[in-house]
Order: sequence, then structure tokens, then C-alpha cells
Amino acid sequence: MVQNGLQIVIGAFIYAIAINDFLIPHQIGEGGVTGLTTIGYYALHIPPAYTNFVLNGILMLVGFRYLEKHTVWYSLWAVLWISIFLKLPPLLNYHTNQTLIPAIAGGVLMGIAMEIIFRGEGTIAGSTILAKIVNRYFGMQNGSAMLMFDLLVAIPSGLIIGFQNMILTVIELYVSAVVLNGLLSRFGARKAVTIISAQTDEVTAELSAVLHQGITLIKAKGYYHQEKRPMIYVICTDKQVAQIVPLVSSVDPEALVVVDNVHSVKGEALGKLL
Repeated sequence: MVQNGLQIVIGAFIYAIAINDFLIPHQIGEGGVTGLTTIGYYALHIPPAYTNFVLNGILMLVGFRYLEKHTVWYSLWAVLWISIFLKLPPLLNYHTNQTLIPAIAGGVLMGIAMEIIFRGEGTIAGSTILAKIVNRYFGMQNGSAMLMFDLLVAIPSGLIIGFQNMILTVIELYVSAVVLNGLLSRFGARKAVTIISAQTDEVTAELSAVLHQGITLIKAKGYYHQEKRPMIYVICTDKQVAQIVPLVSSVDPEALVVVDNVHSVKGEALGKLL
């Protein structure tokens, strides 16, 4: 719990730097609630910290209905610290006429920040709450779902920030989505391994001794020989796949091993929803 909390604080700090030092100084918008906060700042000079806290607080009510309670509480923690860090003055004081640079830099920092917060089992609320719900119930990647919701705010923002900055906002959102998806796939990926072997008991015993987690046996029947034989099904990480394949081969060199990518995993022993 403490580790998750500190991780979320770090992510919130990076997120605030992206907004205060790269987006707002160059009139670049954002998507979702963050986009609404920047529009409020550009049009009405409302401090982003206040609109961020109020609007995200409302969306938390949706989160309580569809997400695990601990995810919502961690999200509240993230929103609180983002609001606090947004009240700080810019740390880098970076200004440039090459506005594509802050758009890309802001997108990269946004993606990194959200990945850190997601890994801490929280969200930044706003569109990430909606993205988590879509990920949980429909399996869409978090970054892709966020991009879809963010564009609903970013494109109309062109009426306030102008067409050029709206295009830069779309670029920034795309970069953040790519970075987020890439980091989640790299550091939070899961694999599904299916094993068909004539030595099921021996293979299962070895896997259990190495993985120390749940292993599922599925009843199966071969079509050609009409032979009944259980399949072994395991959810694991990339690192564990590197252990499983040679281990199975050492027990049964003729075993069939199939490895598939998994976009979403939910289970007490398997970590968290990705």
C-alpha cells in the first residue's frame, strides 16, 4: 500500500510537470478532464488545480459503481497530488517557438506518468476512469480507450486554442497513448500459455514447483485419434514464459506449447487489471 502510494505521488509529479511546463506555456490542450481544465484556464483563467479536483471528484462517483474500491481510493490519492503539484510554479520554465517539441515532450511525460500511476493501481480519474471501465468490460487497451475519450474534448477545444494548437493537442494525445500502451505492454504484460503433453502430471508438477501459482487443467479430446488428454493452461509474465518453455521441453520434448498475448487480467493471484 505504501509503495503504491509513493508510486502514485511520483506519477502525479511528472503529470503536473507535463501540464505546467510543456502544455500550458505553449497553449496546447489536453483530453478528458485535463483538457477541460486547460480550456477553463485559457478561456476563464480558472486555476487548473481547482477544476481538476472538482470535475474528477464527480467522475469518482462513476468509478465507485464500476471499479474496485481500492482503485477508486488510489485514484483519489492521485487526483489530490496532481491538484497539489499543479499549484506549484513551473519548474523548468521552458519556452520555444517550435511548438511540436513541447507537444511531443508533454505526450511522452503524460504517458510515463499515467503508466506509473496505473502500476500503482490508481488512475488520474477523468478519461482514465472511463478507460479502465472499457478495459475491464471490453478488453480495449487503456491507452487506446483514453485516446478515444480524450479526442471528444480535444477536437472541440480548437474553438478556444485555435486549429494549429488543436492539431498539436491531438499529436500530444497520440504520443501519450502510444507511450502508455508501450510501457504497459512492456512492464505489465501477461501471457497465456497452453501446453498439450503426454506427460501432463509430470509437467504440471514441475510448473507448480517453479511458478508457485494457479495452474488450470482443461479437458480436451484430439480429433484424429479421439484421445482424451487434459491441456495445461497458465497465465504468466514474459519472464515466466522464458522459464516455462525450456522446463516443459526438458520434461517432454514432444509437448506442444502455445503462447498468446493477454490484454486484460483480473484475479487475486495474478496482480491487477492492466
